[in-house]
Amino acid sequence: MTRVKRGNVARKRRKKILKLAKGFRGSHGSLFRTANQQVMKALRNAYRDRRKRKRDFRRLWITRINAAARMHGLSYSQLIGNLKKAEVEINRKMLAQLAVLDPEGFAKVLELAKQAR
Repeated sequence: MTRVKRGNVARKRRKKILKLAKGFRGSHGSLFRTANQQVMKALRNAYRDRRKRKRDFRRLWITRINAAARMHGLSYSQLIGNLKKAEVEINRKMLAQLAVLDPEGFAKVLELAKQAR
């Protein structure tokens, strides 16, 4: 059987991995084997955390809405329930933005919710 050296194929593969590992600490960025392990781990974490980011932001929005609603004597669940009754279709991201950046506008939305009670 003849020897296969894999010349530029192997070199391209290794260069691709080492390019992805650029900036990693110590040998994780320079030695192929450890760099390959760390790149695989980094890609796995990135895939998982792209989904987790959506959950984290939703939690943040809900926390902000709840804090702002309680200042006006209403809990988060009551606010959302009353907004659904009043057929006000505004998402949590926009409600949180209103609560932080435009408290007067948020107060008007709360009035709509209180009327739907």
